[in-house]
Amino acid sequence: MATKSSQNGTGYVVFISLLFDLLAFTMILPLFPSLLDYYKQNDSGGLYQWLEQHISVFQKTIGVPDKFNGVLFGGILGSLFSFLQFASSPILGGISDVYGRKPVMIICLVGILSSYIIWSKATTFSLFVWSRIIGGLSKGNVSLSMAIVTDVYVPEKRGRGMAMIGIAFSVGFVFGPMIGAAYAKWSHGQEGVWFVQPALLAVALTIINIIFVTFAFNESLPKKNRASSVAGKLSEAFTYINVIDLFKFKLLDGVVPSEDIKKLRTLGTVYFTYLFLYSGLEFTLTFLTHNKFGYTSMQQGWMFFGIGITMAILQGGWVRRIPPARTAKTATLGLLLIAPSFICVGMAESPPLFIFGLFLYAVSTSIVVPCMTTLASHYGSNAHKGKAMGTFRSLGALARAVGPVFASILYWSVGPRITYCIGGILLLQPWFLLRKTLKNAKEKV
Repeated sequence: MATKSSQNGTGYVVFISLLFDLLAFTMILPLFPSLLDYYKQNDSGGLYQWLEQHISVFQKTIGVPDKFNGVLFGGILGSLFSFLQFASSPILGGISDVYGRKPVMIICLVGILSSYIIWSKATTFSLFVWSRIIGGLSKGNVSLSMAIVTDVYVPEKRGRGMAMIGIAFSVGFVFGPMIGAAYAKWSHGQEGVWFVQPALLAVALTIINIIFVTFAFNESLPKKNRASSVAGKLSEAFTYINVIDLFKFKLLDGVVPSEDIKKLRTLGTVYFTYLFLYSGLEFTLTFLTHNKFGYTSMQQGWMFFGIGITMAILQGGWVRRIPPARTAKTATLGLLLIAPSFICVGMAESPPLFIFGLFLYAVSTSIVVPCMTTLASHYGSNAHKGKAMGTFRSLGALARAVGPVFASILYWSVGPRITYCIGGILLLQPWFLLRKTLKNAKEKV
């Protein structure tokens, strides 16, 4: 096991690398609606126009406005990116178990760099789609970062390493959208296509990241601890991709008590249902503000900044100090808050109700995933906890892969108000299931 100084050093390297990556990754979030508007206007005879022609008959039948097409295509792209990340991350992780973390991490970053270079040249929608496909396939660096933390930290100190990953996400999602929006606003006044400058900034950040990882990161998985069989690790990786095996927590069969597996399956169902509904509505949020309130990319950036700051304050000052005995109740509270948050956002016709909905959204978001992850981590021995948490994370990744496309189809078909109200009401189901499970467990005690 690594010494304390090497643990801290590796932890900081992971933090800085993820921060570079997430700043580049989140820059595109407030630009998505404007990007799709650009392709609608400029991709004459290309993929965007072809897609519009093929949905036009159904679109006219149900009376969908043309401005909602961007939501539909964006949702398909969002789900495609997340699905490719869901499928590739376990495979890349399995390969890194055999050949080491560093070479696979660099390969992932080179793939991400390629996706940003293509984005900077993407004057057609088809090129932009290719950039998202390559980006999704290469996004295994996040799961690799978690594996690196597991390599170098002893179990009782592992939470500290994971906390650094969480902080990197918080900082990235606070400042990345603002940087992207500000840079896009500036580039509108320059010559050439407006999104090229933000894309080139993402390219520059990723090049710096590759150089940094190449020289600053020391391999965290010694050769003596590596798996010997690629086939064996890939077989395990495919279990993380098999939907039926995921929900059954099949990797834990026979090695974890059946009662623990039953509880993990319930938590997994709650987690998947929550993230399936949540991620879909979250993805369409930028399109809602763009279509309904006329938000510019800069206003989108400020919105993400406000949400991110609220989450960072809550997670840094309150969530991380929640006593273990109150984790379950706090998770239940977070699940309850997300339902009215989306209903408020969907019903809002003026800023006060919309901002209140966003505040509830930020509070709930800061609570649910950390607390649900903590609850799941209580099951299984140290030897099998990695498989339990890997399955749990894969369920979350699967939910994020399918949620955006379903929410976008609903948004496109019936509009934002009905979509958000339906989503808010359905989000009461995971709250009810977790509350019922905890109540039954308490009665048995």
